[in-house]
Amino acid sequence: MKTIYYADDDILEIRLSDAPIVKETSQGWNINLSFDAGGNLVELVVLEAREAGLLPALLDTRKAA
Repeated sequence: MKTIYYADDDILEIRLSDAPIVKETSQGWNINLSFDAGGNLVELVVLEAREAGLLPALLDTRKAA
């Protein structure tokens, strides 16, 4: 799994698989889901993620010892 946050645009991208995306759907105006040929979820994209309250909860804010 790979998570990328684009702070300038407030977009959170969660990539669950390296499989090619063949279908995309919207779940409301700010959540987009992408699927592979087998119908498995490959990617989740959340627009305005911080405003939706998903951040900073998903970010690791721990400091090195």
